[in-house]
Amino acid sequence: MATSGLPAAEFDAEEQFDAHHPPDLTRDPAGMVQFLSPDGELKVSGPYGGYAPAEGELEVLYRDMYLIRRFDQEATALQRQGELALWVQLRGQEAAQVGSAYAMLPQDYVFPTYREHAVAVARGVAPADLLKLFRGITNGGWNPKDSNFHLYTLVLAAQSLHAVGYAMGMQRDQAADPALPKAATVAYFGDGASSEGDVHESMVFAASFNAPVVFFCQNNHWAISVPTEVQSRVPLAHRARGYGFPGIRVDGNDVLAVRAVTRWALERARNGGGPTLIEAFTYRMSAHTTADDPTKYRLPADEELWVPRDPLIRVERRLRATGTGDDFFADLEQEAAVLARELRADVLAMEAPGLEHRFATTYAEAHPLIQEELQAWKDYEAGFAREEGLS
Repeated sequence: MATSGLPAAEFDAEEQFDAHHPPDLTRDPAGMVQFLSPDGELKVSGPYGGYAPAEGELEVLYRDMYLIRRFDQEATALQRQGELALWVQLRGQEAAQVGSAYAMLPQDYVFPTYREHAVAVARGVAPADLLKLFRGITNGGWNPKDSNFHLYTLVLAAQSLHAVGYAMGMQRDQAADPALPKAATVAYFGDGASSEGDVHESMVFAASFNAPVVFFCQNNHWAISVPTEVQSRVPLAHRARGYGFPGIRVDGNDVLAVRAVTRWALERARNGGGPTLIEAFTYRMSAHTTADDPTKYRLPADEELWVPRDPLIRVERRLRATGTGDDFFADLEQEAAVLARELRADVLAMEAPGLEHRFATTYAEAHPLIQEELQAWKDYEAGFAREEGLS
């Protein structure tokens, strides 16, 4: 260990890991909201109990989580086969995303980072469109106006500022025209992004202007290779106190609790209550991206501790205990197989536009420098044709 107490290299590491990393990741932090236990036992209570969905909706929520996990598996396979340049996996975070997505109203607006695939699908983005960016054929993949789900943001935490600015615009539009439906924005980010200055600046602005925004932090425990314990000495939800608005830590693997807490926060924002920070306490069960190897920085024993807390397993236990039969699960397996097959076919059929298209879409209007670079590229290409006697 370096004398400063900080690691001299990423994995000088083992000493620091042992010093900061708690030995038991299954412990539930005090005050964390949870309705559905890992054993499938349901206890709806507390200040958010009135926002819990009816238990009859559990099959719908489970279906979305199951399908998005199959989608994630297929996208990972496509990347491994060279059909995608990169894939950002979400395994383990299905409940945090599906639960929060089902808490929104159509007029709410989402600013995601790059892992919110389940939220995107729940908002109406086609699964294949999500893969266009990762196949490298577009800078986006969908029209945000169609779904109120913004394009993915690859610059870490930048979208939190966008979310607050958009929320302030909503606030002013509503004041100018009270007939408009009340709406809020949701800014998704991870525990790693919570260490970025953009997040802190956006929270200061949100508090100062009472912006209708919900900051939804998926604490999946790892900022690529840096554990949460190194990033923050207190639960991330506690940081909200410093800005003067509520912070809630919810079991991010409990889809019912996540939906209830998010519904409460969104309703509060729409009604003029201002911002809320939600920390969804979850775990990234796969790599940060397909370019990452988590075996280099975390222990197999840590990963195994989270297997019983899998967000799908606990819901399946509850469903089976309350009478959902094998037919439901068998039909869902077939539906997922069709989804994966169609997704693969759609991706393989995607064709990249020519390089000229890139020049044409760099700016909204023609730009002289871009035109100059385009002509230089055309001249360069023409040089090869001349050498080959083709022109």
